[in-house]
Amino acid sequence: MSGGLEFDEDTSRKVEALYLTPDVVEQRCLVLKALQLREGERVLDVGSGPGLLAYDMAASVGPVGRVCGIDISEDMLAMSRRRCANQPWTEFQRADATKLPHPDDAFDAAVSTQVYEYVADISTALAELHRVTRPGGRVVVVDTDYDSLVVYTSDQARMERVLSAWGDHFVHGGLPRTLTGQLRDAGFTIRQRDVVPMFNPEYHDNTYARRMLAIVASFVVGRRGVSQEEANAWLAEFSELGEQGKFFFSLNRYLFVADKIAVR
Repeated sequence: MSGGLEFDEDTSRKVEALYLTPDVVEQRCLVLKALQLREGERVLDVGSGPGLLAYDMAASVGPVGRVCGIDISEDMLAMSRRRCANQPWTEFQRADATKLPHPDDAFDAAVSTQVYEYVADISTALAELHRVTRPGGRVVVVDTDYDSLVVYTSDQARMERVLSAWGDHFVHGGLPRTLTGQLRDAGFTIRQRDVVPMFNPEYHDNTYARRMLAIVASFVVGRRGVSQEEANAWLAEFSELGEQGKFFFSLNRYLFVADKIAVR
């Protein structure tokens, strides 16, 4: 995993707030639709984060099903366990995406949202995903292409410095461009690919843009020469642009649905 963004208690709470914005709620709906979960199925959540998706998946598979989540952050795991406490058919454990703690062919479906961009060894992670998915099962993967980010600013040089520092938080900033080939190399057959835009032309509290940009401003301080003062000024500009009706933010995520073909 990346040595950049640390998902401690404070960051975990910020991520949870980010995931509760309408843009990400809509993304979860798209993921659930793509998974097509049925009652009684077993599903793996690779990088379960604050447990929001796991909670919804548990409702879909019901008590006769099973939702297993993994994450490398103990704070995220604690959050997931609290959120799903009334769903005893869920379980969460600390594990890495490149070494899944489950037997072969264990799951009817698996999902990973915003995780593989942090994993250095993608081929091993996807091989593990293929291993634990049963023949005839399916997977859904969502990741961001950070080069798709468009944010209006009057200080482009400062924006470039901040985004350069932000680039330290992931390993694969353009992962979706190569995921088709990498999923196929792992043994999957691609069934569906879609773009999931995070588009906010306004700046207010309950938007993906505002929550994300605050996380960025916090992360970049002390990296690549970005000072606290500069990060504060960078973030403050967006409030001013919002008040002036000039704010613009767009970022693309990409959703992949793939199948593990059953051998006949």
